[in-house]
Amino acid sequence: MSCVFSALKIGKVNWQSKLNKAAHHTSDYSSTELILRRGQPFNISLNLKTTAQSWDNFTFIASTGNLPRAVISYPTKAVFSLSEEGSNGWSATQESSEPRCLSLSILSPADAVVGRYKLQLQVLAGNKLSSKVLGHFVLLFNPWCPDDDVYMANEKERQEYVLNDSGIIFQGVEKDIQEEAWNYGQFEEDILDISLAVLDRSLNHREDPALDVSRRNSPVYVSRVISATVNSNDDKGVVEGKWSGRFRSGTNPLRWSGSVTILRRWHRARYRPVRYGQCWVFAGVTCTVLRCLGIPTRVITNFNSAHDKNLNLSIDKYIDVSGNNLHLSEDSVWNFHVWNESWFVRRDLGSFYDGWQVLDATPQERSKGIYQCGPASTRAIKEGDVDLDFDSPFVFAAVNADCVTWIRYSKKRKERIYSDTRKIGKFISTKAVGTNARVDVTDNYKYPEGSLKERQVYKKALKLLGVKRPGKRSRIPRSRRGFSRAQPEQTPSISGKLLLDASPVVGQDILLTLTLKNLISDFKTIKVKLKASAILYTRKPKAEILQLHRSVKLGSEEVKEISFKISYSQYKNSLVDDRKILVTAVCQMKRGASLLVEKDIVLQDPFLTIKVLGPAMVHKPVNVEVTFTNPLCEEVTDCVLRAEGSGLLKEQLRICVERMAPMETSTVEFEIIPYRSGTRQLQVDLVCTHFSDIKGFVMLHVAPTQ
Repeated sequence: MSCVFSALKIGKVNWQSKLNKAAHHTSDYSSTELILRRGQPFNISLNLKTTAQSWDNFTFIASTGNLPRAVISYPTKAVFSLSEEGSNGWSATQESSEPRCLSLSILSPADAVVGRYKLQLQVLAGNKLSSKVLGHFVLLFNPWCPDDDVYMANEKERQEYVLNDSGIIFQGVEKDIQEEAWNYGQFEEDILDISLAVLDRSLNHREDPALDVSRRNSPVYVSRVISATVNSNDDKGVVEGKWSGRFRSGTNPLRWSGSVTILRRWHRARYRPVRYGQCWVFAGVTCTVLRCLGIPTRVITNFNSAHDKNLNLSIDKYIDVSGNNLHLSEDSVWNFHVWNESWFVRRDLGSFYDGWQVLDATPQERSKGIYQCGPASTRAIKEGDVDLDFDSPFVFAAVNADCVTWIRYSKKRKERIYSDTRKIGKFISTKAVGTNARVDVTDNYKYPEGSLKERQVYKKALKLLGVKRPGKRSRIPRSRRGFSRAQPEQTPSISGKLLLDASPVVGQDILLTLTLKNLISDFKTIKVKLKASAILYTRKPKAEILQLHRSVKLGSEEVKEISFKISYSQYKNSLVDDRKILVTAVCQMKRGASLLVEKDIVLQDPFLTIKVLGPAMVHKPVNVEVTFTNPLCEEVTDCVLRAEGSGLLKEQLRICVERMAPMETSTVEFEIIPYRSGTRQLQVDLVCTHFSDIKGFVMLHVAPTQ
């Protein structure tokens, strides 16, 4: 980066880009622009055409935003001289002196506004003041600076939560947790510019640009704005969400493998929202943008995640006698939900609440009139401090609500058959530091389930929310006002369990067994209604697959099994891309409480294997071999193999697979030319209209050029 300024008798401006980027941990950004972190000095050199008699008349101006102001309340313009700290904490010192060279070290404050800056030099000669632009740079948050609010002391954690450009997002169900690779790609070309554009497209910026930019020194503010702007609900942000119907006018959320394609598509379409996303997509994009801006961030998956619409900390589910869901409550429990955590200080709450903060860009509920969520301190969630900013009650309910199931026999009769204080918020997961292993962080959100402390925190939250007792609502929906007062829950005199006979695979029959046991000595006749439905990960039923009625006679403490099958022909036209089936068994007796048994099934895809055929080295081609199998007993056509990976492929690679015979195994080979060293993640995805995507990934080490 250099310029020639004749008026100020300045020759070249040497920004020492390579050295500064290395010192500021920004060498990986694919940009010719100088990228720096706040609270840390950087060096530049000014080559002068004439010898300066004195440096006392040199003044520097660093400014950001369209309307920079040099006032405390709007710290977007800093004026400072050599060896004298400016009013906004910026300073410049002379490193060495030669007749026609001025070497400078410039220091920004650790609470400087982040964004793109212009650096100017003013020189006073007699009564004449002249000014020239020395150049531009981007200033980011600095997790390496102890005085920065995003400071993270552990270097391995900084490498993971700031510099790692790929990761794992956990999905599935609590008893079958699956890993999905995600390409964050925060250092890829244009992603930094797009991340800054995400801030500039926010409602806050449109309403008051100067105020918005001036508040970008706070990670609390920036992260909250990002949580609002990644979804498109209020401000035509990055991703449009969709949870029902077909995705013909966009991309099925399950087919995204990373954030880079999404962000570039949004930018190239002049900020038209990208269709479509679901929770893991919103979280993946949010992680990219926040890591790109320098805020340590990770992706979190909460299994059995509650969506407590009215925040009474009780999730009520209603079914009929056949096990069909009745939509009498707006509450729901998702198989899993994905959000983010970012690491920073909470000056607005107090140091006790520093550390990991929950952010959720998935548009579920409005917060202060906008679809945004967080930052909510995980410490506040664990302690039940649901009166603290931001959106603590919503997050607390997602991991702590009690779950109650009712059978509705008629408009005036219902039976509470199931209540569970431990179901919600299970196996809260994130990727480990330095490996792809799953780490359980449930203890960060709540005390052990069933413990005295956990119940005390729950009651504390109820009191702060103004809920008189669990399950009691201040407002009863019209559809439920005809119900009589429910009787206390009775304990069933039988137990039941649904088990899979083998791991279910797409294209094959599903074999199950319902085991029932009489817990008392009385003889019983049990009417069993079995039902299987294709569901989304939100547990919303999409299509009925199977209904069976059975009658079982149980003697004293007797155990009996009911075996049944869901054939491929029964589910193939009903199964949605989530590959999830919910099996329920409603067990009723003439006397005594009814029993509900449920089983969530996730069908497995066939394995896709990836082999890198040789050592990987920067700027050297290497071949990759991918082997995959058609899982169906029928021919499939028009499949596409897609590959992507930061540092390996600059654009997504697409290879057509025109035809695959029934159960055929195929091999495809392609070439990659790595352009960045280190550990890299290559993702491969077989896309076909006949079955849901088959995905795989491989980690490979790319050596620097020798």
